[in-house]
Amino acid sequence: MKIALTVAALALAASSPAFAALKVGDKAPDFKVSAATNGDVADFSLKQALKKGPVVVYFYPKAFTGGCSLEARQFSENMDTFKARGISVVGLSADDVPTLTKFSKADCGGKFPVGSDLGAKIAAKYDAKLPAVAMSGRVSYIIGKDGKIAFVHDSGNASTHVPSLLEASAKLK
Repeated sequence: MKIALTVAALALAASSPAFAALKVGDKAPDFKVSAATNGDVADFSLKQALKKGPVVVYFYPKAFTGGCSLEARQFSENMDTFKARGISVVGLSADDVPTLTKFSKADCGGKFPVGSDLGAKIAAKYDAKLPAVAMSGRVSYIIGKDGKIAFVHDSGNASTHVPSLLEASAKLK
């Protein structure tokens, strides 16, 4: 039953838009998580990352699934552009740290951290949690250096997130 529920939740995440209740100008909830980058685990603090510049925080349902792997690869391929714009990236899912350690190398290319949001508690604060299950939906935010939401993209279509974030980040001041 649990496997069927997870498959159903992933199907819902792939097809459901309109998760994000946080709007442009809202204060982004602060968080600190264990995150893996290229297989190495360290704490990731949104507050600390914002001291260096804007941050893309993207929520995804489950590592090593089709859409989530596609999205992670797109972020990896475009990290030089985000970095050139002074923007860092962190991905969050309800996966455990050992899974994310592997995912950070395999699909993220070791180029950005992916954090463990067990129970989707952070996702809930960002209104990115799937209903009835402890998993994230697919929602991406750009958080300005001031800690406020600068851009929101909530679409179940994984292929639209990175292009949309790149377009929005080009317009950031």
